[in-house]
Amino acid sequence: MKPVHLTILISLTVISLFAFTQFEQNRVIPNKSFGTGEKVEYRVHYGFINAAEAKVEIAKSVTIVNNRPCFKINVTGRTVGPFDLISKVRDNWRSYVDTSAILPHVFYQNIQENKYRKEETIVFKHDRDQAVSSIKDETKTYSVPNNIHDIISGYFFLRTLNFDKISEGEVIEVPTFFDGEVYKLRVRYVGKDVIKTKFGKTRVLRLNPLIPDNKLFKGEGAMKLWVSDDANRIPLKVQVELMIGSLEMDIKSYKGLRKDLVWF
Repeated sequence: MKPVHLTILISLTVISLFAFTQFEQNRVIPNKSFGTGEKVEYRVHYGFINAAEAKVEIAKSVTIVNNRPCFKINVTGRTVGPFDLISKVRDNWRSYVDTSAILPHVFYQNIQENKYRKEETIVFKHDRDQAVSSIKDETKTYSVPNNIHDIISGYFFLRTLNFDKISEGEVIEVPTFFDGEVYKLRVRYVGKDVIKTKFGKTRVLRLNPLIPDNKLFKGEGAMKLWVSDDANRIPLKVQVELMIGSLEMDIKSYKGLRKDLVWF
């Protein structure tokens, strides 16, 4: 897998956390957390310096894919300010997620990072446990586990989970297909907390995505994630401890949430 820009890697990790059991055509995952028309924007910064912007948006209407109603979900990331001069990033991901099963049917990515370019479409065939990737004129079929997620659908399934049934300290392993490979992403549920944002204080769930050893992050537990402790389950803050300093992502704006966020 080609290296992904650090600020975009945060977004990928945040939205790639959870998977679920055997696919059934008529299965229904209860969802009271999100719907059409939702839009959340984030600011990524290194200290006081703005580094990037990220946006997660659900289209205002449902799209039919493979004769199934799907949420059309776009995630974009771009560098800004001094970081845009050093390492220019313009990335876009899109997933068509089954509104009932919360599974991806089609995933698309358009990566522009400095001179590197990649445009890919992946069609998920859950009845065959296959992911079919198309890049330019080349098509490859991969064998994948039951109910494999892409990097977007996993995040949205996370938002349907009942954390009251997950023990503090429990580690969840997640198979996710990305860049031609299946990865076991691991995340630990730390517990509950209260944090302060630009909108006020609010109750959150603390998660700790476990990162393999690398030269960028300071240890396996270098990433911390705070998610709203309500029906929405949206990320409000991310912090990554680097070998030099730390990178943070904070919620910048939101609209179209199914439930109002509670601030105090």
